[in-house]
Amino acid sequence: MDDIITLEFNDGKTVECEIRGVFDCEGKDYIALDPLDGTDDIYIYGYKEDLDDESFEVLDITDEEFEKAVAEFDKIMG
Repeated sequence: MDDIITLEFNDGKTVECEIRGVFDCEGKDYIALDPLDGTDDIYIYGYKEDLDDESFEVLDITDEEFEKAVAEFDKIMG
């Protein structure tokens, strides 16, 4: 897994992000991304490893999933 990925949003804006980690919440995998744009934001997305184990997908999640994943991430980070 690369340490840096580039997210591209629907409006064409791109943001380079450092991968903080992949974690489990209620049986689903999520990825925490730290944007390299000078903000203190952390992006949380769904995570799906491809069959070749060499690539992965970053997936949009529902607001409910997001809230649960953020709570789990905060708990992990202590």
